[in-house]
Amino acid sequence: MADRAGVIHDLGYRHYDGPRDGVATIARTLFVTGLRHAFGLGRSGKSKILPFLLLGLSTLPAAIVVGVVTLVGLSDLPLTYAGYTNQTQLLVSLFAAAQAPVLFSRDLRYRSIVLYLARPLPAYVVALTRWASLTTALLVFTVLPVLVLYAGGLLAGLDVSDQTTDLLKAVALLLLVSSMLAGITGFISSVSLRRGFAVVGSIVALVVVPGVVTAVQAIASEEGAEQVGVAAGLASPWSLTNGLASAWDAGVEVFTPPEGGWVVAYLAVAVLIAGVGLAAIVARFLKVGSQ
Repeated sequence: MADRAGVIHDLGYRHYDGPRDGVATIARTLFVTGLRHAFGLGRSGKSKILPFLLLGLSTLPAAIVVGVVTLVGLSDLPLTYAGYTNQTQLLVSLFAAAQAPVLFSRDLRYRSIVLYLARPLPAYVVALTRWASLTTALLVFTVLPVLVLYAGGLLAGLDVSDQTTDLLKAVALLLLVSSMLAGITGFISSVSLRRGFAVVGSIVALVVVPGVVTAVQAIASEEGAEQVGVAAGLASPWSLTNGLASAWDAGVEVFTPPEGGWVVAYLAVAVLIAGVGLAAIVARFLKVGSQ
């Protein structure tokens, strides 16, 4: 007889004879709950302030651009969809750094993870759903302003084909960077159980390191050592994304744009960072589950 996915513990109360939901239903519920918590939904009022403030600050410039383009009747948007995210990457990084501990640190710090790992939910499923929730939250955070720009471009009568092509390039890049940021901040938050330490560590990884990489690339470009700058771009998720946007003609200019085999290397490293981040989170949860 096949093993049942659901488990019911008889505590002496009224018996339950209804349907038993399995791992897929539990994982889906955890995913939706995690996505809501990333924006403070279903939590206290003060938990909603920071995520929605950052989202508002990220979307407001797009709304202003749309208003200007529509009223003035410009023949093109003043910046590309991928370029817009490049301009707001600090806000995206702060959102990831602030909300990753909500999904990872709290459960481990307060040991509520033990409840999730009670049968029949495996530890790796919890890790995957948490990572998916944060990745989706980041994707929503970054795509929403881009969609505002896209809608404004269409309302202004810009070419639908060109705008849609640029939008699809931007969405592909945003999916890639969202998965990288979720892996990096998720792992840092799963190791640093104190929220403050997790936030600081994530800011160093997503703000300080990219700043250093940009400085190195600027100096390399000025000194004529472009290959050094291109190689330095492999060290940061944002420099990887911007480099790929430049190579894919998505409207982002960088000091040392990758060409030829470097483009493949940038894409491979970006996928590797996302994969290693997810694998590290899964390993962390498996370790906790075995204790």
